[in-house]
Amino acid sequence: MALTIIEVNTPTLGDRGYIAHDGKIALVVDPQRDIDRIEKILEAEGLILGAVVETHMHNDYVSGGLVLAQKYDAQYITSSEDSVAFERTSAKDLQEFNIGSFAIRALKTPGHTFTHLAYILLDEQSKTKGIFTGGSMLHGSTGRPDLLGNDKAPILAGLQYDSAHRIAEMLEDHVAIFPTHGFGSFCAATPTSGDSSVIADEKQNNPALLLNRERFITQTLAGLDAYPAYYKHMSPANYAGAGPIDLSELKLLSGEEILKKMSAGGWVIDTRNRNIWAPGHLKNSINFGVEGSFAIYLGWLFPYQKELVLISDSATEILSAQRELVRIGIDRPSGAYVGDISKIGETVSTRRVNFADVPDALKDESILVLDVRRNNERTASHIAGSIHIPLHELEERSNELPSDKEIWVHCGGAYRASAAIGILERVQLNAVLINEAYEGALQVSSLNLVSGQSDVPPVAPEIT
Repeated sequence: MALTIIEVNTPTLGDRGYIAHDGKIALVVDPQRDIDRIEKILEAEGLILGAVVETHMHNDYVSGGLVLAQKYDAQYITSSEDSVAFERTSAKDLQEFNIGSFAIRALKTPGHTFTHLAYILLDEQSKTKGIFTGGSMLHGSTGRPDLLGNDKAPILAGLQYDSAHRIAEMLEDHVAIFPTHGFGSFCAATPTSGDSSVIADEKQNNPALLLNRERFITQTLAGLDAYPAYYKHMSPANYAGAGPIDLSELKLLSGEEILKKMSAGGWVIDTRNRNIWAPGHLKNSINFGVEGSFAIYLGWLFPYQKELVLISDSATEILSAQRELVRIGIDRPSGAYVGDISKIGETVSTRRVNFADVPDALKDESILVLDVRRNNERTASHIAGSIHIPLHELEERSNELPSDKEIWVHCGGAYRASAAIGILERVQLNAVLINEAYEGALQVSSLNLVSGQSDVPPVAPEIT
């Protein structure tokens, strides 16, 4: 049977894992923490797990690879240069591993991390059928080189350039690449292009293969913007070896218990859609709708040492939120509430407007328009007369905002703006949600939009 590759997508984090199999034995590449998704595929396809491989110790999610391999008594393959705290099968440059009738060949590709490996997929005739590139070569881009610190970024950017060239020179033009990052992940250094590619495509589109080494390094470093704060927790968890997860029902809390935790500094997260949240929500709760980039933005803002409580009128939403959270190492929130939010305590409402209302608002001295997008988005286009505080800086900088004005908040798709409203309400600021994607601003002819003005050069993770 010909080799088959199955994608295992995690769009909320912008990542993709893979299952490669020959009809009997399977290889799993870069699995997320919730391995039950992998197990369902293995069972449905009638496969035996032969090996699990990590291209690198991930910085944007906690891996489920160790638990998966141990559960099925499979090889767990990671770079020999990674000083992990668990037993594994060590992989070195050009070393091959047999999995059923096929094999993989490790290829040292530093840049995203110093110890990064890609894995060339070989069929039973030892012909190349693809390459799992992890965070090295992405579709039209490369992985960002600054996650191990800005001081190491110039060296890693140069290594990333070298690795991209090594891949392109070693493999034939028709070989498909299968990256882990680049589907919205903040691990991409620059915008990715398309959902698939082969080496020939990369030679035509990838900056690492089009620019000279010096220019690639300079351009890559200049384009790097902020990345989620929770990343600092991911690599240590992966080096230590994460244990199994528990997605059983959380302890259900009473309204009194929730208010007590909130008064003690706990975060109460309302997982409902913003259009359900806005008309009536618990005072001082924060809205991160589970249908959006829930884990990315909650993980970015949430202090991991604090208590976390999830509330919703839907038990399904709470379960979805739990699954998202274990992927970033928040294993068991302190509890949950499912039901009528108004029964917890005092509720408040948030007014919603559109960009068509903004021109008049800008003329009103009692209104301030706040842009909470990232620096690169602000650079590309923003509303003249608005002020800018990225969402991840808002809590610390909320004292810069006037208490005597109504603050109209927008972002790229209204998801982050809704979260920002909760932060502003907690410090008693009067906030209004511009409940529309930024494309709506482009349709308002009376709005003066400005581009190219920012202290930080552009980059392009595309998550709203």
